Amino acid sequence: MTDAADLYPSLRDRVVVVTGGGRGLGLEMALALVEAGARVTVTSAREAGELADTVAQAEAIAGPDRLIAVQADVRDYGDCLRVRERTLEKFGAVHCLVNNAGRGMKLIHPDYVEERPKFWEAPLDGWREIVDTNINGVFNMARAFTPHFIDQGFGKIVNVSTSDVTIVRVGYSPYGPSKAMLEAMSRVWAQDLEGTGVTVNVFLPGGATDTAILPDMQQKRGADGGLLRPEIMRAPILWLCSDRSNGHTAERYIARLWNDGLPPDEAAVGARDRHHEKPGIL
Repeated sequence: MTDAADLYPSLRDRVVVVTGGGRGLGLEMALALVEAGARVTVTSAREAGELADTVAQAEAIAGPDRLIAVQADVRDYGDCLRVRERTLEKFGAVHCLVNNAGRGMKLIHPDYVEERPKFWEAPLDGWREIVDTNINGVFNMARAFTPHFIDQGFGKIVNVSTSDVTIVRVGYSPYGPSKAMLEAMSRVWAQDLEGTGVTVNVFLPGGATDTAILPDMQQKRGADGGLLRPEIMRAPILWLCSDRSNGHTAERYIARLWNDGLPPDEAAVGARDRHHEKPGIL
């Protein structure tokens, strides 16, 4: 067994769906979960080759049949239902949903970091694709899976967001505002699900991360300069999908603040955004 499997025995054979699992943050989270003993479904809307690579990497880690890939567009509710049914058909269960798939500002301007496009300059198709993926796609997946979670009395939804500064950064519309809505939805959903055994939390890197969402430049950089590595998501997602996080809901976790030198529960306390208070049920 790996160290991760020893730390998180509840992840053994737990079934997790990770959208956008062909690259970047989704790939790292999916492989970390497989290494810890989970069974994983990954999705991607566009790149079948990337999904094949993800399957190959998972097989190298844990052998065959621990990870499956489904080409699906989260904007299409029928595709989301197909992901659920394929997962249940293959693994016989599903316990966690990681809503990671998203579209970024390159659809608005290829060099948005430097140019900071104004909202009225945004191409309509690009604007709609970002909003439809980052908001409606998350809703579609959650709507497809939540009734199953409620029926079994257990489920974890993890919605991947972005930093507070990016949410309101000049020139980052609609990407930033789409994540603001995702975070608001997450808090409302957590209240909707109170008492069902299903939790909803927000998870983010905590800064610009070296992924394909950034502009194609010889020297990639975020608006604030340096970049985080996608691997930063690995340790926290194990905690979020394990029984260690049971009872935690309507919370926000920042991967950059996770201290690998601490026991997982202490690291989670350090990574929790203390300025993000759980609202009372209204």
